[in-house]
Amino acid sequence: MVFSSVIFIFYFLPIFLLGYYVSGWRTAVLLTGSAFFYTWGEGPYLFLLLAMIALNYGGALLLVRLAERRVRQAAFGALIAADFGVLGFFKYANFLVENFNAVWPGPPAPSPDVALPLGISFFTFQLVSYLADVHRGAVKVERDPTKFAAYILMFPHLIAGPIVRYADIRDEMHADRSRSERRGLGVQYFIIGLSQKVLVANAVAPLADHAFALDPSGLASTTAWLGTWAYSLQIYFDFCGYSNMAIGLAFLMGFTFPKNFDYPYVSRSITEFWRRWHISLSSWFRDYVYIPLGGNRHGLALTVRNLLIVFFLTGLWHGAAWRFIVWGLYHGAFLILERFGLRAILERLPTPAQHLYAMLVVMVGWVFFRADSLPHALQYLGAMADLSASPGQDLQLAILLNAEIIAALVIGSVLSVPVMPRIMSLLKRPMAEQDDGALGPLDTRRAHAYPVLLLALGFVLSVSILVGSTLNPFLYFRF
Repeated sequence: MVFSSVIFIFYFLPIFLLGYYVSGWRTAVLLTGSAFFYTWGEGPYLFLLLAMIALNYGGALLLVRLAERRVRQAAFGALIAADFGVLGFFKYANFLVENFNAVWPGPPAPSPDVALPLGISFFTFQLVSYLADVHRGAVKVERDPTKFAAYILMFPHLIAGPIVRYADIRDEMHADRSRSERRGLGVQYFIIGLSQKVLVANAVAPLADHAFALDPSGLASTTAWLGTWAYSLQIYFDFCGYSNMAIGLAFLMGFTFPKNFDYPYVSRSITEFWRRWHISLSSWFRDYVYIPLGGNRHGLALTVRNLLIVFFLTGLWHGAAWRFIVWGLYHGAFLILERFGLRAILERLPTPAQHLYAMLVVMVGWVFFRADSLPHALQYLGAMADLSASPGQDLQLAILLNAEIIAALVIGSVLSVPVMPRIMSLLKRPMAEQDDGALGPLDTRRAHAYPVLLLALGFVLSVSILVGSTLNPFLYFRF
């Protein structure tokens, strides 16, 4: 079950919210509804998730009781190893066996053929952040097992983030959530995210899929760049849209999730891009990997090492394949170059040139992310670079360039920059402007119809497309 589906919007969500608002047992309703939501898609893997919740709940209680530093440190290390052990087995066992067989001269080892549970990368990182924060005293240990389970199982962030730390919502988990003043804001965020997902990401997906499915050896440069452009918009509006829907659902339930995207395609450097893209993940790696490794406090060599470790792990987190690792190291290399000289050069350039540099680097990186394999990515990049290639397969692509896809490409490109808040300001909208382009709470003293009409139009169009379409992929389910 995905947020951008008729089943979720018209069946699950209304029934859940009715029980949540009417019942006096909101944590129990949240826990039950989230368990049902996860079971709908994953079935038996719910028991794996519950076992990890029990382990980390009990482990955190044990940590606060251990007074001897070495014993406490050993217990913390064992708990972290258990969490990452589960993640490693389910996400990387097949990858490790494949690479072992590729270099081992003897008989090949049998593949474990392990299926990947939905959301395991997200909820594992949340469990680890909770243990780390309890261990260092940044958050009080949760003694109520239902509240801790509801935090991990909470369906808005369960399968695709954002990565929510317990410190961010602990007070809200213990507060009276019967009266939320941000339900209207939650509806607005959800509709904006739904529109981003359905009207842009889903619309450009066929173009990206078609371009990357063609044989790169006969691919014209214009076709290759068009496919990369389409995928750049697809992955941004797909994930940003889903994050905004999650934030909106959290507002409806009285919780505040961290912002996950801040117009990353307006960045003027890769360093800035990572401050704006998947913010909850980049801040997680900063706080729990980069800074504990020493950050930039111990000289040039160790700073380079720490950045490479972080971006190696960032790539590996996204998928068990060499192309993801290369993608992570590729971004890490540009951060290192910018830190040690390139950024000073960029700052001397005109602003449009800085934007062009950042987008070229990002789009080239997306090829590694989207391609079927590392060799496929390199061949596709070769097609992008070969401006003299014959447009032998452009005719097939031209068939896909219908009015809907062209409109989605244009609208997506415009909305990937903060133009909507400015338009609303020009319309003298009565809503407080949000940094990420969402609409703020209604000011009843200056009622204005335009924002409401835009939201209603986006919702109606999105639902109409969902009802009549079978194409509704979500990219980050794979990661």
